[in-house]
Amino acid sequence: MVGYDPRSSNAVRSPEEAALAGSAAGMVTRALISPLDVIKIRFQLQIEQVSSRRPEGKYWGLVQASRRILREEGLPAFWKGHVPAQLLSICFGAVQFATFETLTEVVHKNTTYSCQTAGVHFVCGGLAACSATVACQPLDTLRTRFAAQGEPKIYRNLRHAVFTMYGTEGMFTFYRGLVPTLVAVFPYAGLQFFSYNILKGLTGPQNSKESKGGLQSLMCGSLSGVISKTLTYPFDLFKKRLQVAGFEEARKHFGQVRTYQGFRDCVVRIAREEGIRGFFKGLSPSLVKAAVSTGLTFFTYEVFVNLLVRLKEN
Repeated sequence: MVGYDPRSSNAVRSPEEAALAGSAAGMVTRALISPLDVIKIRFQLQIEQVSSRRPEGKYWGLVQASRRILREEGLPAFWKGHVPAQLLSICFGAVQFATFETLTEVVHKNTTYSCQTAGVHFVCGGLAACSATVACQPLDTLRTRFAAQGEPKIYRNLRHAVFTMYGTEGMFTFYRGLVPTLVAVFPYAGLQFFSYNILKGLTGPQNSKESKGGLQSLMCGSLSGVISKTLTYPFDLFKKRLQVAGFEEARKHFGQVRTYQGFRDCVVRIAREEGIRGFFKGLSPSLVKAAVSTGLTFFTYEVFVNLLVRLKEN
């Protein structure tokens, strides 16, 4: 059960339990979807058109990009930045689900609204994700830098990256892209929880058999991830472009590089130089990633919640 529900015996009863289940869900999901995330980031940062029919840049398709990264950088390249990415997922999952459970409980106890309606889940889900974003943005920036660098590497490890970025670019660099991230994450996460709530209702109450309940969570989560990602994708691209500002030297061998003077300049220049299609570079791997990651996140979150409930009962 996602969200506070006093009628459910399988609901978490404290923010700490929600944080534990959320962090575990984030950790499992991140380990599995890292290759798709690396490819998506490479597509998003490429100035040249990403198209198999008119190949211009280094990458022009999902399969081609996978083969090229494997050939040039080896299998570990698909997990570049995995340490900050894993820390990001654990932190984000913990803060997001703990905040979401707390907000839905506040709604139940202090308003006349039902805490299990789709509208309440949209607002609470968006606010929870914004809280998690502010808390975890530095880790997201580090993850993007690691995934974006090729060979030779600019950053040797996480510690080296933190000290180098802080020393050369200042503290503000860890929060690059925060504005488009917050603009995008509220509707994105809100739509995830909103769609998941509706889809779970449409597919009927969960069967008592664990296998059917797990499959229901997985399918509903996957579809909700695709819906929310499609509607909010351009903001994710803007964020990635802004996060690699000051990192141009490491990007030169990938193709053209750009430096943007803020959010508005980023949007205007992408539209002028790359067209509207430029806002959707990397959408294909991103949708695959969104389907897998969101489905796994909701599925594993409910699995760990049920596990915690059983442990408490015993």
